[in-house]
Amino acid sequence: MSEERDRLVEEAGRTIARGSKSFRFASQIFDLETRERSWLLYSWCRACDDITDGQTLGHDAQVPNDPDARIAFIRDATDRALAGQPTGLVPFDALARVAGETAIPDSLPHDHLAGFARDAAGWRPETEQDLLSYCYQVAGVVGVMMAHVMGVPASDRDTLDRASDLGIAFQLANIARDIVEDARVGRTYLPREWTSAEGIEGKGLADPAHRQALARIATRLADLAERYRRSSMVGAARLPFRSRWAVLSAARIYGWVATRAAELGPRAWDQRIVTTKATKFALLAAALWDSFRAPAPVSRSGLWTRPKAAATAPPRSRRARPSTGRPAGRRQNRS
Repeated sequence: MSEERDRLVEEAGRTIARGSKSFRFASQIFDLETRERSWLLYSWCRACDDITDGQTLGHDAQVPNDPDARIAFIRDATDRALAGQPTGLVPFDALARVAGETAIPDSLPHDHLAGFARDAAGWRPETEQDLLSYCYQVAGVVGVMMAHVMGVPASDRDTLDRASDLGIAFQLANIARDIVEDARVGRTYLPREWTSAEGIEGKGLADPAHRQALARIATRLADLAERYRRSSMVGAARLPFRSRWAVLSAARIYGWVATRAAELGPRAWDQRIVTTKATKFALLAAALWDSFRAPAPVSRSGLWTRPKAAATAPPRSRRARPSTGRPAGRRQNRS
């Protein structure tokens, strides 16, 4: 049993090393058990994203010919994994393992799949609230699942909501960075009310003629991301030290991406914004300092909040969950 878990962790580690250098960088700070569990969860999230988009490890996205079939496949494999049935697919067996070890409610992976279903349907947000609900599905809910991995109990609603806030902030940063790249494959996550206000509705967002308008939108996204990031820091302060430092490091890195997109203005999409190792180490050091300070009190009033039913739905009956092969330790909580 332990050998099988080790194999899943090894495969998941290889996936994260190729698919998200920033997340892997921050995850090194976790204690071993939390790090391995975060990799197992990431493996499933990455696979769902890649299958939906017809891409490889987050790159070279294409519009797939069979989006409905892809979503049906993901849902079936996820349901089998959550029911304790071996799938023979590393990412889905990895989900089964981490969900079994941390009691992640089944409702949370299903919330995540709802975001991929929106992508497969060619969905686009009409309003800012639509955008935020999508950001929850594709990233905020991962923050909630990661909070479970790090030991936050289901009863701690506020901390889980703030974990969702961090995931939302991450996704807003990604959207700002990738506006033009997404537009080139026929996608936009910008609310129609925003682009209409800028007078670019119905026009190709990848057209360089629209860069000034896109720069204003990127600033708007960065400002919105910062509101959610600041809220998340209140929740992060409640985590064990190593988890707190890891989360605050990720928050600093993704916050830098959003800020950089706003700073570059119309030049933000001349080339992909990347975080160098030197920048990451500087941000990690800043996050270490953050870890020793009490965060400024931030109310969640006015922030988008995940549906209560999704947060409290109990997990479906499963087979007995396998042992980790390690001492149990304190059960612990993505963004």
